[in-house]
Amino acid sequence: MLIMICGPYTSGTGGDPEKIGVNRERLESFALPIYRKGHLPVIGEWLALPIIRAAGGHEFGDDIFRKYQYPVAHRLLERCDAVLRLPGESQGADLDVERARQLGLRVFTDFAGIPSHPERG
Repeated sequence: MLIMICGPYTSGTGGDPEKIGVNRERLESFALPIYRKGHLPVIGEWLALPIIRAAGGHEFGDDIFRKYQYPVAHRLLERCDAVLRLPGESQGADLDVERARQLGLRVFTDFAGIPSHPERG
């Protein structure tokens, strides 16, 4: 499965790059474990940030960031098979889960619930 990892990214950071980095590291900490279960992990910001920078965005939460962050994630969700929603308050992650459910994707709220791929995990 292609599994989007979502959870707090900028939420609760006040735009502080260090706090955002901690949130990103938390999201990314699930990438290898998901891969080891035989799946391919992805985080929306991995795709959104280069687009945001190319469009002239320079700071988390600026107008350009807001213009692209969620639309890129939602376009990515159209290619995903599932979502892993990490705990923590996050409007963006809640929107991702809502969109995933509209698309009929599986939504995992616990890493342990993600099954291992029978041939790879």
